[in-house]
Amino acid sequence: MTNLDLGYIAPQESFQERINELKEEVKRLYLDDEIPWVVGYSGGKDSTATLQLVWLALSDLPEEQRQHKQVYVISTDTLVENPIVSLWVSNSLKKMEEEAVKQSLPISAHKLTPRLQDTFWVNLIGKGYPAPRPRFRWCTERLKINPSHDFISEKVHKYGETIVVLGTRKSESKARARVMNRLASQRIRDHLSPNTTLANSWVYSPIETWSNDDVWTFLVQEKNPWGYNNEDLLTMYQGATADGECPLVVDTSTPSCGDSRFGCWVCTMVEQDRSMKAMIQNDEEKDWMLPLLELRNALDPPKTADKDRHLRENRRMDGHIYIFNGRPVPGPYKKSAREHWLRQVLEAQIHLRKYGPVEVKEIELISVKELEEIRRIWVLDKHEFEDTLPRIYRQTTGEHYPGQSLARDTNAYQTISKLLEKICEDDSLHYQLVRNLLSVELQQKSKLRRTGIFKKIDKIFQKLGHESDIEAIAEALHKKEEIEKIVLPNSSISSDGELRNYPLI
Repeated sequence: MTNLDLGYIAPQESFQERINELKEEVKRLYLDDEIPWVVGYSGGKDSTATLQLVWLALSDLPEEQRQHKQVYVISTDTLVENPIVSLWVSNSLKKMEEEAVKQSLPISAHKLTPRLQDTFWVNLIGKGYPAPRPRFRWCTERLKINPSHDFISEKVHKYGETIVVLGTRKSESKARARVMNRLASQRIRDHLSPNTTLANSWVYSPIETWSNDDVWTFLVQEKNPWGYNNEDLLTMYQGATADGECPLVVDTSTPSCGDSRFGCWVCTMVEQDRSMKAMIQNDEEKDWMLPLLELRNALDPPKTADKDRHLRENRRMDGHIYIFNGRPVPGPYKKSAREHWLRQVLEAQIHLRKYGPVEVKEIELISVKELEEIRRIWVLDKHEFEDTLPRIYRQTTGEHYPGQSLARDTNAYQTISKLLEKICEDDSLHYQLVRNLLSVELQQKSKLRRTGIFKKIDKIFQKLGHESDIEAIAEALHKKEEIEKIVLPNSSISSDGELRNYPLI
C-alpha cells in the first residue's frame, strides 16, 4: 500500500495532507473522462463528508475545468423520513442549488420520491401489506432503491455510463467490508468498482477506509462549502444518541456518535427507533414527535406467537388460504385494521401541525395523492364500495375531504351496502361475496365490451365461495394433507391444491 492509496494514513502524515491527497484523487478522476457523477446524499455524516470532499476538490480546479461534466446530487425522500432529518435534507438541497450557481460549479441537487403506487401508506393502508418484517421486507426496494435506480438509469440511457459516488465505509460492518473488498478486486479502473445492480455504472467510494472519527474530524475542521453548519449536524447526532453526547473514542468499547442511525420513522425492521426515542428523551421541545413513535410501536407488535394475526385476513391477496404448521398464514390487513391505521396517521398529522415547530405546521404525513390512491384501491380493487375514506377523513380531522369525487355513484353504493349488511346480519363472508359480485357488475355496466368479467366473477367465488372461514380453512388443510402424501413434508399448500413455496403475502 502506498501513500496514494485511498484513505491511507502514514504515521508522519498530517490530517490536512491526507485530505489534500484525496482532493487530488477526486480531481484526477473527475477530469479523466466525461462520464457524469451521481453523488448519493442522505444528510448523514458519511454522505455529507463525501459530498463536501467532492465539492472542495472541484472548487480548487481552474474555472474553465470546473464545468468538465455534470455532478448530480440525489437524495431519496421515502415520504416517511424522520421529520427532523427530512427538514435538514430539504433545506440542504436548496442551499446546494443556490451555492453551486454562485460558485460556478456544475452541481445540481435532486430530491427523489417513490412512485405513488410504491409509497409506504399506499401499500400498508391501501393494499393491506403488513408492516415490514425480515421475511417480507417490501419497503426498501419500493421506497429507496427504485427512485435512485430510475434516476441513474435515466442518466445511463442519456450518457452511456455513470459514476455513482457514495459515502460507504468498510468500518461500518464486517459484511460491508467483505462486499466492498470483493467488488474492489473486480475493478478495471483505479478506485471504480462495478455496480452490481446497474449496468454501465461504476461506484466510487472516496472515504471507504475512514473511521467514524475521521469523518467527524473532517466535518468539524473543514467548513461546509455550501454554507451549512456541520456543528449542527453533530448536534443532531448527539440528540439521537441515548446518552446525549458524542464521546471521545478511546477504545473499541467506547460508544460513538456514529452509531446513531436516522431513517424512516415507521421502520419495523429494527427492534425500536433509538434515534427518535433519544431525540424526544434528550430534548423536551421535540416531544411533539411522540405520536410518531407511538404509531411506529403499534405497527410493530410484541414478538408473540400471534403477533398481529387478529388484524389480518386468513386469505392472502390472491384469495388463497395457505397452511403452515396447521394454521393459516396471515394475509393482508383486514378492512377494519386499514381504517384504524388511516385514523392513526391522520391523528398524528394533526398533532404535529398543532404542537410542532413552525417548520412542520404544513407537514403531510400522508398526502392527498396517497389518500386518493388508497381510496381507489379500496373502492375499485378491493370492491369496498362503502367508500369510507372521505368519512374517516372528515371525522378525524374535522375538515372536508380534499380529494376528488369518484366516477362511480358512491351514494347509491353506500345505500346498497347498508341494505346488504342488514340482510347478511353477522355473516361477513357472504356480505363480502355479494358486495364484490355487485361491485364487479357495477364497474362493467357502462362498458361496451365486458371482456374478462367471468374470470373476475370466478376469482371472487374462489376467494369467498364458502359457507364460512372454518369451512375454507378445513378444505385447505384437507388439500394440504392429500398433497403432502406425495410431496416433501413442511411444504405450503394453497387452498386450490397447488404446491407453492411459503409465500410472503
